[in-house]
Amino acid sequence: MAPSSEKKTRGYIPPSTDEERLVARRAQELARAARFGGAVRTMGFLSDRELSLAQAATAHSEAAARAFGGYEGAERTVLAFAGSEEQLRDEVFDIAQLRVTAHCPPKPLTHRDYLGALLSLGLKRESVGDILPDESGAFVYARGAAAKLILQELASVGRCSVSCEVSAQSVQAQTAGEERRAFVASLRLDAVLAAVLHISRADATALVKTGAVSVNHIEMTRASSEMFEGDVLRVRGYGKFSVRAVGPQSKKGRTAITYCQY
Repeated sequence: MAPSSEKKTRGYIPPSTDEERLVARRAQELARAARFGGAVRTMGFLSDRELSLAQAATAHSEAAARAFGGYEGAERTVLAFAGSEEQLRDEVFDIAQLRVTAHCPPKPLTHRDYLGALLSLGLKRESVGDILPDESGAFVYARGAAAKLILQELASVGRCSVSCEVSAQSVQAQTAGEERRAFVASLRLDAVLAAVLHISRADATALVKTGAVSVNHIEMTRASSEMFEGDVLRVRGYGKFSVRAVGPQSKKGRTAITYCQY
Protein backbone atom coordinates (compact mmCIF):
# COMPACT_ATOMS: atom_id res chain seq x y z
CA MET A 1 0.00 0.00 0.00
CA ALA A 2 1.37 3.42 -0.93
CA PRO A 3 2.00 5.82 1.97
CA SER A 4 -0.60 8.54 2.51
CA SER A 5 0.30 11.98 1.14
CA GLU A 6 -1.89 13.69 3.72
CA LYS A 7 0.19 15.88 6.04
CA LYS A 8 -0.03 15.27 9.76
CA THR A 9 -0.88 18.24 11.95
CA ARG A 10 -0.69 18.68 15.69
CA GLY A 11 -4.37 19.48 16.13
CA TYR A 12 -6.09 20.85 19.19
CA ILE A 13 -4.55 20.02 22.57
CA PRO A 14 -7.07 20.29 25.46
CA PRO A 15 -6.20 21.98 28.77
CA SER A 16 -3.70 19.94 30.75
CA THR A 17 -3.01 22.12 33.82
CA ASP A 18 -5.11 23.97 36.39
CA GLU A 19 -3.99 27.27 34.85
CA GLU A 20 -5.14 26.21 31.39
CA ARG A 21 -8.47 24.93 32.69
CA LEU A 22 -8.96 28.28 34.44
CA VAL A 23 -8.42 30.11 31.14
CA ALA A 24 -11.11 27.98 29.47
CA ARG A 25 -13.61 28.45 32.31
CA ARG A 26 -12.98 32.19 32.47
CA ALA A 27 -13.62 32.51 28.73
CA GLN A 28 -16.92 30.65 29.05
CA GLU A 29 -18.02 32.88 31.94
CA LEU A 30 -17.17 36.08 30.08
CA ALA A 31 -18.86 34.91 26.88
CA ARG A 32 -22.08 34.17 28.81
CA ALA A 33 -21.91 37.52 30.62
CA ALA A 34 -21.42 39.41 27.36
CA ARG A 35 -24.17 37.52 25.59
CA PHE A 36 -26.81 38.14 28.24
CA GLY A 37 -25.52 41.29 29.95
CA GLY A 38 -24.93 43.41 26.87
CA ALA A 39 -21.57 44.87 27.95
CA VAL A 40 -18.23 44.03 26.35
CA ARG A 41 -16.13 41.64 28.46
CA THR A 42 -12.41 41.15 27.93
CA MET A 43 -9.62 38.79 28.93
CA GLY A 44 -6.11 40.20 29.42
CA PHE A 45 -3.32 39.65 26.91
CA LEU A 46 -3.21 35.96 26.01
CA SER A 47 -0.51 33.83 24.41
CA ASP A 48 -1.49 31.97 21.26
CA ARG A 49 -1.88 28.81 23.40
CA GLU A 50 -4.21 30.56 25.85
CA LEU A 51 -6.15 32.11 22.97
CA SER A 52 -6.69 28.72 21.34
CA LEU A 53 -7.98 27.32 24.65
CA ALA A 54 -10.36 30.26 25.16
CA GLN A 55 -11.66 30.09 21.59
CA ALA A 56 -12.20 26.34 21.77
CA ALA A 57 -14.06 26.69 25.07
CA THR A 58 -16.42 29.28 23.58
CA ALA A 59 -16.75 27.83 20.09
CA HIS A 60 -20.46 27.16 20.55
CA SER A 61 -21.24 30.41 22.35
CA GLU A 62 -23.61 32.85 20.68
CA ALA A 63 -21.49 35.80 21.84
CA ALA A 64 -19.44 37.69 19.27
CA ALA A 65 -15.69 37.42 19.86
CA ARG A 66 -12.58 39.18 18.57
CA ALA A 67 -8.88 38.99 19.43
CA PHE A 68 -6.74 42.13 19.02
CA GLY A 69 -3.27 43.02 20.28
CA GLY A 70 -2.93 46.70 19.38
CA TYR A 71 -1.74 46.15 15.80
CA GLU A 72 -2.44 43.68 13.03
CA GLY A 73 -0.57 40.43 13.43
CA ALA A 74 0.16 40.81 17.15
CA GLU A 75 1.32 37.65 18.89
CA ARG A 76 -0.23 38.34 22.31
CA THR A 77 -3.84 39.49 22.06
CA VAL A 78 -6.77 40.57 24.21
CA LEU A 79 -9.90 38.49 23.63
CA ALA A 80 -13.17 40.41 23.82
CA PHE A 81 -16.75 39.13 23.89
CA ALA A 82 -19.90 41.12 23.13
CA GLY A 83 -23.51 40.70 22.18
CA SER A 84 -22.77 41.84 18.62
CA GLU A 85 -19.73 42.25 16.37
CA GLU A 86 -20.44 45.99 16.02
CA GLN A 87 -19.43 46.45 19.67
CA LEU A 88 -15.94 45.03 19.14
CA ARG A 89 -14.19 48.18 17.90
CA ASP A 90 -10.47 48.73 18.50
CA GLU A 91 -11.06 51.21 21.33
CA VAL A 92 -12.90 48.72 23.58
CA PHE A 93 -9.65 46.78 23.99
CA ASP A 94 -8.06 49.78 25.78
CA ILE A 95 -4.58 49.05 24.40
CA ALA A 96 -1.90 51.74 24.29
CA GLN A 97 1.13 51.61 22.01
CA LEU A 98 4.12 52.95 23.94
CA ARG A 99 7.52 53.89 22.58
CA VAL A 100 10.38 53.16 24.96
CA THR A 101 13.61 54.90 23.95
CA ALA A 102 16.85 53.54 25.39
CA HIS A 103 19.60 56.01 26.33
CA CYS A 104 22.59 53.70 26.53
CA PRO A 105 25.48 52.22 24.49
CA PRO A 106 24.64 50.72 21.10
CA LYS A 107 24.16 47.11 22.29
CA PRO A 108 20.36 46.59 21.93
CA LEU A 109 18.31 45.50 24.92
CA THR A 110 16.45 42.22 24.57
CA HIS A 111 12.81 41.22 24.96
CA ARG A 112 13.77 39.57 28.25
CA ASP A 113 15.36 42.81 29.51
CA TYR A 114 12.20 44.81 28.83
CA LEU A 115 9.82 42.20 30.23
CA GLY A 116 11.83 41.92 33.43
CA ALA A 117 11.80 45.69 33.91
CA LEU A 118 8.04 45.87 33.33
CA LEU A 119 7.23 43.03 35.73
CA SER A 120 9.49 44.64 38.36
CA LEU A 121 7.00 47.53 38.40
CA GLY A 122 4.44 45.10 39.82
CA LEU A 123 2.61 44.53 36.56
CA LYS A 124 1.00 41.18 35.79
CA ARG A 125 1.89 39.45 32.53
CA GLU A 126 -1.67 39.67 31.22
CA SER A 127 -1.56 43.48 31.35
CA VAL A 128 1.38 43.65 28.92
CA GLY A 129 1.18 42.54 25.31
CA ASP A 130 3.86 42.35 22.65
CA ILE A 131 7.28 43.85 23.25
CA LEU A 132 9.07 44.66 19.99
CA PRO A 133 12.73 45.63 20.59
CA ASP A 134 14.80 47.41 17.95
CA GLU A 135 18.16 49.16 17.83
CA SER A 136 17.03 52.28 19.70
CA GLY A 137 14.41 50.93 22.10
CA ALA A 138 11.14 49.05 21.86
CA PHE A 139 7.45 49.29 21.20
CA VAL A 140 5.43 48.04 24.16
CA TYR A 141 1.70 47.31 24.21
CA ALA A 142 -0.16 47.64 27.50
CA ARG A 143 -3.71 48.09 28.76
CA GLY A 144 -5.28 50.95 30.70
CA ALA A 145 -3.75 51.41 34.15
CA ALA A 146 -0.69 49.35 33.19
CA ALA A 147 0.11 51.75 30.34
CA LYS A 148 -0.20 54.74 32.68
CA LEU A 149 2.10 53.10 35.23
CA ILE A 150 4.73 52.39 32.58
CA LEU A 151 4.64 56.00 31.38
CA GLN A 152 5.05 57.27 34.96
CA GLU A 153 7.45 54.76 36.47
CA LEU A 154 9.60 53.03 33.86
CA ALA A 155 12.93 54.88 34.04
CA SER A 156 15.43 52.10 33.40
CA VAL A 157 15.78 48.72 31.76
CA GLY A 158 18.69 46.83 33.24
CA ARG A 159 21.41 49.43 33.69
CA CYS A 160 20.12 51.53 30.82
CA SER A 161 18.01 54.65 31.36
CA VAL A 162 14.89 54.91 29.21
CA SER A 163 12.12 57.36 28.41
CA CYS A 164 8.53 56.49 27.47
CA GLU A 165 5.78 58.11 25.46
CA VAL A 166 2.55 57.17 23.72
CA SER A 167 3.21 56.45 20.04
CA ALA A 168 0.96 56.54 17.00
CA GLN A 169 3.62 55.17 14.64
CA SER A 170 2.50 52.41 12.34
CA VAL A 171 3.97 49.06 13.40
CA GLN A 172 4.08 45.86 11.40
CA ALA A 173 4.02 42.33 12.74
CA GLN A 174 7.32 40.64 13.43
CA THR A 175 8.46 38.96 10.23
CA ALA A 176 10.31 35.72 9.87
CA GLY A 177 13.81 35.54 8.47
CA GLU A 178 14.89 33.71 5.36
CA GLU A 179 13.56 30.19 4.98
CA ARG A 180 16.15 27.48 5.48
CA ARG A 181 16.17 23.77 4.82
CA ALA A 182 17.55 20.92 6.86
CA PHE A 183 17.38 17.14 6.88
CA VAL A 184 16.56 15.37 10.13
CA ALA A 185 16.73 11.71 11.09
CA SER A 186 13.18 11.96 12.45
CA LEU A 187 10.61 14.55 13.51
CA ARG A 188 11.48 14.07 17.16
CA LEU A 189 11.91 17.33 19.08
CA ASP A 190 15.59 16.71 19.81
CA ALA A 191 16.34 16.07 16.13
CA VAL A 192 14.54 19.18 14.90
CA LEU A 193 15.99 21.30 17.70
CA ALA A 194 19.51 20.13 16.88
CA ALA A 195 19.00 20.99 13.20
CA VAL A 196 17.68 24.53 13.67
CA LEU A 197 20.17 25.44 16.41
CA HIS A 198 23.14 23.64 14.80
CA ILE A 199 23.93 21.73 17.96
CA SER A 200 24.20 18.04 18.83
CA ARG A 201 21.14 15.99 19.76
CA ALA A 202 22.67 15.44 23.19
CA ASP A 203 22.83 19.23 23.71
CA ALA A 204 19.28 19.55 22.38
CA THR A 205 18.07 16.97 24.89
CA ALA A 206 19.84 18.85 27.68
CA LEU A 207 18.01 22.07 26.70
CA VAL A 208 14.67 20.27 26.91
CA LYS A 209 15.53 18.90 30.36
CA THR A 210 16.24 22.40 31.67
CA GLY A 211 12.75 23.59 30.70
CA ALA A 212 14.11 26.02 28.12
CA VAL A 213 12.07 24.68 25.19
CA SER A 214 8.40 25.23 24.36
CA VAL A 215 6.30 24.37 21.32
CA ASN A 216 3.23 26.53 20.66
CA HIS A 217 3.66 28.00 24.16
CA ILE A 218 3.59 24.55 25.80
CA GLU A 219 6.74 23.68 27.74
CA MET A 220 8.17 20.44 26.44
CA THR A 221 9.45 17.82 28.87
CA ARG A 222 10.28 14.96 26.49
CA ALA A 223 12.97 15.17 23.83
CA SER A 224 11.17 12.39 21.97
CA SER A 225 8.00 14.48 21.42
CA GLU A 226 6.90 14.59 17.78
CA MET A 227 7.06 17.85 15.83
CA PHE A 228 4.55 18.87 13.15
CA GLU A 229 4.35 21.30 10.27
CA GLY A 230 3.24 24.69 11.56
CA ASP A 231 4.75 24.28 15.03
CA VAL A 232 6.44 27.30 16.59
CA LEU A 233 9.48 26.41 18.63
CA ARG A 234 10.77 28.78 21.33
CA VAL A 235 14.13 28.22 22.97
CA ARG A 236 15.29 30.40 25.85
CA GLY A 237 18.47 32.16 24.85
CA TYR A 238 18.15 31.26 21.16
CA GLY A 239 14.87 32.76 19.94
CA LYS A 240 11.82 31.58 18.05
CA PHE A 241 11.64 29.22 15.07
CA SER A 242 8.74 28.20 12.84
CA VAL A 243 8.53 24.83 11.11
CA ARG A 244 7.13 25.98 7.77
CA ALA A 245 7.02 22.69 5.89
CA VAL A 246 7.78 19.00 6.28
CA GLY A 247 8.91 17.46 3.03
CA PRO A 248 9.48 13.96 1.74
CA GLN A 249 12.18 11.61 2.91
CA SER A 250 15.50 11.41 1.12
CA LYS A 251 16.93 8.19 -0.27
CA LYS A 252 18.81 7.82 3.00
CA GLY A 253 15.59 7.98 4.99
CA ARG A 254 16.05 11.51 6.35
CA THR A 255 13.15 13.98 6.35
CA ALA A 256 13.41 17.47 4.85
CA ILE A 257 12.09 20.38 6.91
CA THR A 258 11.81 24.02 5.97
CA TYR A 259 12.09 26.45 8.88
CA CYS A 260 12.75 30.09 9.63
CA GLN A 261 13.88 32.11 12.62
CA TYR A 262 12.14 35.24 13.93
